Amino acid sequence: MRKAFVVGMLAIAVACLGLAGTPALAKVYKVKIGGGPTGGTFNAFASGAAAYIPKKDPNIQCTAVGSGGSVANVRRVNSRESDFGLSYGGDLWLGANGKLPKDSNKYTNVRILGFLYGAPAQLVVRANSSIKSAKDLVGKRVAVGNAGSGAAASCERFFRHLGIWGKMKRQFLGYSKAAQNFLDRKLDAFWVLVGYPNRSIIEANSRAKIRLINVDDDAKASGFYKAMPFYRPTVIPANTYKGVPECRTFQDATFFTANKAVPADLVYKIMTILWSEEGMREMTTRKKTFKTMTLENNFKGAPIKLHPGAVKFWEEKGIKVPAELK
Repeated sequence: MRKAFVVGMLAIAVACLGLAGTPALAKVYKVKIGGGPTGGTFNAFASGAAAYIPKKDPNIQCTAVGSGGSVANVRRVNSRESDFGLSYGGDLWLGANGKLPKDSNKYTNVRILGFLYGAPAQLVVRANSSIKSAKDLVGKRVAVGNAGSGAAASCERFFRHLGIWGKMKRQFLGYSKAAQNFLDRKLDAFWVLVGYPNRSIIEANSRAKIRLINVDDDAKASGFYKAMPFYRPTVIPANTYKGVPECRTFQDATFFTANKAVPADLVYKIMTILWSEEGMREMTTRKKTFKTMTLENNFKGAPIKLHPGAVKFWEEKGIKVPAELK
Protein backbone atom coordinates (compact mmCIF):
# COMPACT_ATOMS: atom_id res chain seq x y z
CA MET A 1 0.00 0.00 0.00
CA ARG A 2 2.78 2.39 1.00
CA LYS A 3 4.68 1.60 -2.21
CA ALA A 4 1.59 2.27 -4.30
CA PHE A 5 1.06 5.58 -2.49
CA VAL A 6 4.65 6.68 -3.14
CA VAL A 7 4.44 5.73 -6.82
CA GLY A 8 1.17 7.63 -7.12
CA MET A 9 2.65 10.76 -5.54
CA LEU A 10 5.67 10.58 -7.84
CA ALA A 11 3.36 10.34 -10.85
CA ILE A 12 1.45 13.42 -9.71
CA ALA A 13 4.69 15.32 -9.13
CA VAL A 14 5.97 14.44 -12.60
CA ALA A 15 2.66 15.55 -14.14
CA CYS A 16 2.79 18.84 -12.28
CA LEU A 17 6.35 19.45 -13.40
CA GLY A 18 5.28 18.76 -16.97
CA LEU A 19 2.44 21.27 -16.71
CA ALA A 20 4.76 23.84 -15.16
CA GLY A 21 7.06 23.53 -18.16
CA THR A 22 4.25 24.16 -20.66
CA PRO A 23 4.04 27.84 -21.65
CA ALA A 24 0.68 29.51 -21.09
CA LEU A 25 -1.25 30.19 -24.25
CA ALA A 26 -0.96 33.85 -25.25
CA LYS A 27 -4.19 35.81 -25.24
CA VAL A 28 -5.60 36.48 -28.69
CA TYR A 29 -6.94 39.98 -29.28
CA LYS A 30 -9.43 40.84 -32.01
CA VAL A 31 -9.53 44.55 -32.75
CA LYS A 32 -11.22 46.88 -35.20
CA ILE A 33 -9.41 49.88 -36.66
CA GLY A 34 -11.65 52.68 -37.92
CA GLY A 35 -10.54 54.15 -41.24
CA GLY A 36 -12.52 56.48 -43.48
CA PRO A 37 -14.11 56.90 -46.92
CA THR A 38 -12.91 54.83 -49.88
CA GLY A 39 -9.80 56.26 -51.47
CA GLY A 40 -8.88 58.36 -48.44
CA THR A 41 -5.71 58.50 -46.36
CA PHE A 42 -7.51 57.21 -43.25
CA ASN A 43 -8.37 54.00 -45.09
CA ALA A 44 -4.80 53.62 -46.33
CA PHE A 45 -3.51 53.72 -42.75
CA ALA A 46 -6.23 51.50 -41.26
CA SER A 47 -5.87 48.80 -43.91
CA GLY A 48 -2.07 49.01 -43.80
CA ALA A 49 -1.94 48.70 -40.01
CA ALA A 50 -4.54 45.91 -40.00
CA ALA A 51 -2.44 43.92 -42.47
CA TYR A 52 0.95 44.62 -40.87
CA ILE A 53 0.28 44.19 -37.13
CA PRO A 54 -0.74 40.48 -37.32
CA LYS A 55 2.40 39.73 -39.35
CA LYS A 56 4.50 40.86 -36.39
CA ASP A 57 2.21 39.43 -33.71
CA PRO A 58 -0.27 36.71 -34.82
CA ASN A 59 -2.08 37.03 -31.49
CA ILE A 60 -3.39 40.45 -32.53
CA GLN A 61 -6.04 39.96 -35.20
CA CYS A 62 -7.02 43.23 -36.87
CA THR A 63 -9.87 44.31 -39.11
CA ALA A 64 -9.96 47.66 -40.89
CA VAL A 65 -13.46 49.12 -41.00
CA GLY A 66 -14.65 51.98 -43.19
CA SER A 67 -16.42 54.99 -41.72
CA GLY A 68 -17.50 58.50 -42.56
CA GLY A 69 -14.13 59.70 -41.30
CA SER A 70 -12.84 61.72 -38.37
CA VAL A 71 -16.05 62.65 -36.53
CA ALA A 72 -17.56 59.22 -37.09
CA ASN A 73 -14.39 57.68 -35.62
CA VAL A 74 -14.61 59.92 -32.54
CA ARG A 75 -18.08 58.51 -31.89
CA ARG A 76 -17.23 54.92 -32.80
CA VAL A 77 -14.03 54.76 -30.76
CA ASN A 78 -15.81 56.44 -27.84
CA SER A 79 -18.49 53.69 -27.83
CA ARG A 80 -15.87 51.03 -28.72
CA GLU A 81 -17.70 50.13 -31.89
CA SER A 82 -14.10 50.49 -33.12
CA ASP A 83 -11.23 49.81 -30.74
CA PHE A 84 -8.86 52.11 -32.62
CA GLY A 85 -9.37 54.87 -35.16
CA LEU A 86 -8.03 57.95 -36.88
CA SER A 87 -9.35 61.41 -36.08
CA TYR A 88 -8.34 65.04 -36.45
CA GLY A 89 -7.25 66.98 -33.40
CA GLY A 90 -10.02 69.52 -33.84
CA ASP A 91 -12.74 66.88 -33.77
CA LEU A 92 -11.15 65.17 -30.77
CA TRP A 93 -11.04 68.42 -28.81
CA LEU A 94 -14.54 69.54 -29.83
CA GLY A 95 -15.96 66.07 -29.17
CA ALA A 96 -14.41 65.86 -25.70
CA ASN A 97 -15.87 69.27 -24.85
CA GLY A 98 -19.36 68.71 -26.26
CA LYS A 99 -18.88 71.22 -29.08
CA LEU A 100 -19.26 69.16 -32.24
CA PRO A 101 -21.81 70.68 -34.68
CA LYS A 102 -25.37 69.91 -33.56
CA ASP A 103 -24.03 67.46 -30.99
CA SER A 104 -23.57 68.46 -27.36
CA ASN A 105 -22.54 64.96 -26.25
CA LYS A 106 -19.13 64.73 -24.64
CA TYR A 107 -16.98 61.95 -26.08
CA THR A 108 -14.58 61.42 -23.22
CA ASN A 109 -13.59 57.77 -23.74
CA VAL A 110 -11.14 58.47 -26.57
CA ARG A 111 -7.38 58.57 -25.99
CA ILE A 112 -4.46 59.43 -28.27
CA LEU A 113 -1.61 57.07 -29.20
CA GLY A 114 0.43 59.28 -31.52
CA PHE A 115 0.65 61.88 -34.29
CA LEU A 116 0.41 60.64 -37.86
CA TYR A 117 0.41 63.64 -40.22
CA GLY A 118 -0.82 67.14 -40.79
CA ALA A 119 -4.03 67.44 -42.81
CA PRO A 120 -4.25 70.68 -44.81
CA ALA A 121 -7.51 72.07 -46.16
CA GLN A 122 -7.43 71.88 -49.96
CA LEU A 123 -10.13 73.73 -51.89
CA VAL A 124 -10.05 72.74 -55.55
CA VAL A 125 -11.48 74.77 -58.45
CA ARG A 126 -10.84 74.86 -62.21
CA ALA A 127 -7.87 76.93 -63.32
CA ASN A 128 -10.12 79.28 -65.30
CA SER A 129 -12.77 79.57 -62.56
CA SER A 130 -13.97 82.99 -61.42
CA ILE A 131 -13.65 81.74 -57.83
CA LYS A 132 -10.65 83.52 -56.30
CA SER A 133 -11.37 83.23 -52.56
CA ALA A 134 -13.46 81.17 -50.19
CA LYS A 135 -16.10 83.88 -50.05
CA ASP A 136 -16.69 83.52 -53.80
CA LEU A 137 -18.40 80.18 -53.18
CA VAL A 138 -21.75 81.82 -52.43
CA GLY A 139 -24.29 80.15 -54.71
CA LYS A 140 -21.73 77.63 -56.01
CA ARG A 141 -21.96 73.83 -56.07
CA VAL A 142 -19.43 72.56 -53.56
CA ALA A 143 -18.59 69.02 -52.37
CA VAL A 144 -17.79 69.34 -48.68
CA GLY A 145 -16.85 65.74 -47.75
CA ASN A 146 -18.78 62.72 -46.56
CA ALA A 147 -21.44 63.35 -43.92
CA GLY A 148 -19.81 62.66 -40.53
CA SER A 149 -16.29 63.09 -41.85
CA GLY A 150 -13.59 65.39 -40.51
CA ALA A 151 -13.48 67.05 -43.91
CA ALA A 152 -17.16 67.96 -43.76
CA ALA A 153 -16.85 69.12 -40.15
CA SER A 154 -13.86 71.35 -40.91
CA CYS A 155 -15.58 72.73 -43.99
CA GLU A 156 -18.71 73.61 -42.04
CA ARG A 157 -16.61 75.08 -39.23
CA PHE A 158 -14.71 77.35 -41.62
CA PHE A 159 -17.60 78.49 -43.80
CA ARG A 160 -19.95 79.02 -40.86
CA HIS A 161 -17.28 81.25 -39.39
CA LEU A 162 -17.19 83.18 -42.67
CA GLY A 163 -21.00 83.34 -42.65
CA ILE A 164 -21.57 81.56 -45.97
CA TRP A 165 -22.15 77.91 -45.02
CA GLY A 166 -25.88 78.24 -45.69
CA LYS A 167 -25.30 80.16 -48.93
CA MET A 168 -23.47 77.39 -50.81
CA LYS A 169 -25.05 74.52 -52.72
CA ARG A 170 -23.48 71.83 -50.57
CA GLN A 171 -23.04 68.19 -51.56
CA PHE A 172 -21.84 65.63 -49.03
CA LEU A 173 -19.53 63.46 -51.11
CA GLY A 174 -16.38 61.46 -50.43
CA TYR A 175 -13.19 62.49 -52.17
CA SER A 176 -13.29 60.04 -55.10
CA LYS A 177 -16.92 60.79 -55.90
CA ALA A 178 -16.32 64.52 -55.55
CA ALA A 179 -13.43 64.41 -58.02
CA GLN A 180 -15.55 62.51 -60.54
CA ASN A 181 -18.47 64.93 -60.21
CA PHE A 182 -16.06 67.84 -60.54
CA LEU A 183 -14.71 66.37 -63.79
CA ASP A 184 -18.27 65.83 -65.00
CA ARG A 185 -18.89 69.55 -64.31
CA LYS A 186 -21.52 68.80 -61.70
CA LEU A 187 -19.48 70.78 -59.15
CA ASP A 188 -17.76 74.15 -59.09
CA ALA A 189 -15.38 73.19 -56.30
CA PHE A 190 -14.56 70.43 -53.87
CA TRP A 191 -12.97 70.45 -50.42
CA VAL A 192 -10.64 67.89 -48.87
CA LEU A 193 -8.84 67.88 -45.54
CA VAL A 194 -6.05 65.38 -45.90
CA GLY A 195 -2.31 64.99 -46.35
CA TYR A 196 -0.90 65.86 -49.73
CA PRO A 197 -0.61 64.80 -52.47
CA ASN A 198 -4.18 63.46 -52.42
CA ARG A 199 -5.24 60.83 -54.95
CA SER A 200 -8.59 62.40 -55.79
CA ILE A 201 -6.95 65.77 -56.55
CA ILE A 202 -4.29 64.03 -58.64
CA GLU A 203 -7.10 62.37 -60.60
CA ALA A 204 -8.89 65.68 -61.15
CA ASN A 205 -5.63 67.35 -62.16
CA SER A 206 -4.80 64.60 -64.67
CA ARG A 207 -7.94 65.38 -66.67
CA ALA A 208 -8.50 69.09 -66.03
CA LYS A 209 -6.47 72.17 -65.17
CA ILE A 210 -7.03 73.09 -61.55
CA ARG A 211 -6.12 75.65 -58.87
CA LEU A 212 -6.07 75.53 -55.09
CA ILE A 213 -7.76 78.45 -53.33
CA ASN A 214 -5.80 80.38 -50.68
CA VAL A 215 -8.00 80.06 -47.57
CA ASP A 216 -5.34 81.36 -45.17
CA ASP A 217 -6.08 85.01 -45.94
CA ASP A 218 -9.78 84.64 -45.11
CA ALA A 219 -8.93 82.60 -42.00
CA LYS A 220 -6.62 85.32 -40.70
CA ALA A 221 -8.88 88.24 -41.58
CA SER A 222 -11.94 86.63 -39.97
CA GLY A 223 -10.27 85.60 -36.69
CA PHE A 224 -10.72 81.92 -37.51
CA TYR A 225 -7.43 80.90 -35.88
CA LYS A 226 -8.43 82.54 -32.60
CA ALA A 227 -11.84 80.88 -32.66
CA MET A 228 -10.40 77.46 -33.58
CA PRO A 229 -6.91 77.32 -31.99
CA PHE A 230 -6.23 73.72 -33.07
CA TYR A 231 -5.80 74.90 -36.69
CA ARG A 232 -2.45 76.25 -37.90
CA PRO A 233 -1.41 78.09 -41.09
CA THR A 234 0.58 76.03 -43.57
CA VAL A 235 1.73 76.08 -47.19
CA ILE A 236 1.21 73.46 -49.90
CA PRO A 237 4.35 73.67 -52.07
CA ALA A 238 4.22 74.52 -55.77
CA ASN A 239 3.90 71.51 -58.07
CA THR A 240 2.61 69.25 -55.33
CA TYR A 241 0.02 68.81 -58.07
CA LYS A 242 1.55 69.22 -61.53
CA GLY A 243 1.38 72.83 -62.69
CA VAL A 244 -0.43 74.08 -59.57
CA PRO A 245 1.25 77.05 -57.78
CA GLU A 246 2.04 77.26 -54.07
CA CYS A 247 -1.05 77.66 -51.91
CA ARG A 248 -1.44 79.07 -48.38
CA THR A 249 -4.01 77.28 -46.28
CA PHE A 250 -4.52 75.87 -42.77
CA GLN A 251 -4.18 72.38 -41.37
CA ASP A 252 -5.37 70.10 -38.62
CA ALA A 253 -3.33 67.21 -37.19
CA THR A 254 -4.27 63.56 -37.56
CA PHE A 255 -3.92 61.22 -34.57
CA PHE A 256 -4.18 57.47 -34.03
CA THR A 257 -6.58 56.88 -31.15
CA ALA A 258 -8.00 54.12 -28.97
CA ASN A 259 -10.85 53.67 -26.55
CA LYS A 260 -9.56 54.20 -23.00
CA ALA A 261 -10.78 50.69 -22.02
CA VAL A 262 -8.49 48.96 -24.54
CA PRO A 263 -5.87 47.15 -22.40
CA ALA A 264 -2.70 49.19 -21.90
CA ASP A 265 -0.50 46.21 -22.77
CA LEU A 266 -2.27 45.82 -26.13
CA VAL A 267 -1.87 49.51 -26.96
CA TYR A 268 1.79 49.35 -25.94
CA LYS A 269 2.41 46.27 -28.07
CA ILE A 270 0.75 47.79 -31.14
CA MET A 271 2.80 50.95 -30.73
CA THR A 272 6.05 48.96 -30.51
CA ILE A 273 5.06 47.41 -33.85
CA LEU A 274 3.91 50.53 -35.70
CA TRP A 275 6.48 52.99 -34.31
CA SER A 276 9.43 50.64 -34.83
CA GLU A 277 11.85 51.55 -37.64
CA GLU A 278 10.43 48.74 -39.75
CA GLY A 279 6.84 49.65 -38.89
CA MET A 280 7.25 53.32 -39.80
CA ARG A 281 8.89 52.31 -43.10
CA GLU A 282 6.04 49.92 -43.80
CA MET A 283 3.38 52.58 -43.26
CA THR A 284 5.27 55.01 -45.49
CA THR A 285 5.19 52.43 -48.30
CA ARG A 286 1.40 52.44 -47.93
CA LYS A 287 1.31 56.21 -48.44
CA LYS A 288 4.07 58.80 -48.42
CA THR A 289 1.86 60.98 -46.21
CA PHE A 290 2.89 58.82 -43.24
CA LYS A 291 6.55 59.87 -43.44
CA THR A 292 5.74 62.36 -40.63
CA MET A 293 4.75 59.47 -38.33
CA THR A 294 8.02 59.58 -36.41
CA LEU A 295 9.40 59.32 -32.89
CA GLU A 296 10.35 63.00 -33.15
CA ASN A 297 6.75 63.99 -33.88
CA ASN A 298 5.49 61.59 -31.16
CA PHE A 299 2.14 63.09 -29.96
CA LYS A 300 2.81 66.75 -30.82
CA GLY A 301 -0.23 68.97 -30.66
CA ALA A 302 -2.31 66.38 -28.81
CA PRO A 303 -5.51 68.15 -27.69
CA ILE A 304 -6.74 65.38 -25.35
CA LYS A 305 -5.15 62.81 -23.02
CA LEU A 306 -2.93 59.95 -24.12
CA HIS A 307 -3.79 56.30 -23.52
CA PRO A 308 -1.86 54.80 -20.56
CA GLY A 309 -0.25 52.32 -22.96
CA ALA A 310 0.95 55.25 -25.07
CA VAL A 311 2.27 57.09 -22.02
CA LYS A 312 4.36 54.02 -21.17
CA PHE A 313 5.63 53.75 -24.75
CA TRP A 314 6.65 57.40 -25.14
CA GLU A 315 8.23 57.66 -21.71
CA GLU A 316 10.31 54.56 -22.44
CA LYS A 317 11.52 56.46 -25.52
CA GLY A 318 12.68 59.26 -23.22
CA ILE A 319 9.87 61.65 -24.19
CA LYS A 320 8.26 63.46 -21.29
CA VAL A 321 4.46 63.35 -21.27
CA PRO A 322 2.95 66.46 -19.62
CA ALA A 323 0.81 65.77 -16.57
CA GLU A 324 -2.29 67.20 -18.26
CA LEU A 325 -2.02 64.59 -21.04
CA LYS A 326 -1.80 61.59 -18.69
